[in-house]
Amino acid sequence: MNKIIEIKDFNAPELDVYARLSEVQLLNREFPEKGLFIAESPKVIERALDAGYEPVSCLMEKRHIEGEGKQILERIGDVPVFCAEFDVLTQLTGFKLTRGMLCAMKRKPLPDVKKLCENKSRIVVLDRVMNPTNVGAIIRSAAALGMDAVLLTPGCSDPLYRRAARVSMGTVFQIDWTFLADDSLDEIKALGFRTVAMALKDNSLSIDDPRLTEEEKLAVFMGTEGDGLSDNTIADCDFTVKIPMYHGVDSLNVAAASAVAFYQLGKK
Repeated sequence: MNKIIEIKDFNAPELDVYARLSEVQLLNREFPEKGLFIAESPKVIERALDAGYEPVSCLMEKRHIEGEGKQILERIGDVPVFCAEFDVLTQLTGFKLTRGMLCAMKRKPLPDVKKLCENKSRIVVLDRVMNPTNVGAIIRSAAALGMDAVLLTPGCSDPLYRRAARVSMGTVFQIDWTFLADDSLDEIKALGFRTVAMALKDNSLSIDDPRLTEEEKLAVFMGTEGDGLSDNTIADCDFTVKIPMYHGVDSLNVAAASAVAFYQLGKK
């Protein structure tokens, strides 16, 4: 049976995890085993539950207890459910985007890179992609377009940040991902992957070059917003690949470019 607790005051301590703790505080780098994240919207929460993430509490608009949130409440048993009227909850930044429901959940230990890449033939490496919207959109494209896993360098936004998970539509819970220890390509190459730098360089292969789809194992590198991949990373990769541009357009946003790249390079 659900433990329903009505909140009438925005300053109630029960709302701290949703309203007053930052993403970094929830991550808890000092004690990662105690780390939390917030899943937004019924669809994202359901996909997190399907992936085995453990709920700690829920916060929802009161009217959704018997509405959109009912199915989730049936799944989470006696986890505390804090509810409030809409005018209280809209004091939380971005609440209008949540479809009336948030869920605080425990993080899982990050998988080892080597173990995660076992039996994978197409992986994505995000290099210092700092915008959570882009990280979420790239992960959604990776899951939808045939990539097997996503690796992130330490400078990337965390895929479980609220905005990233929401933009991904919960696909962060449907594709394997983890963080690399550093920005080096050595670990990836040691696992047998040929590396592809996505960059607008003249000395590059076209994205539809048949040599790319013939490779048994490919790691596709996507760079940070604006600057793209560093010259050193491009030089260290086995291939440099570009998406042809027309009408004087100089580049695509990294999230848009990822969808094109994964559709083509995910073919095996």
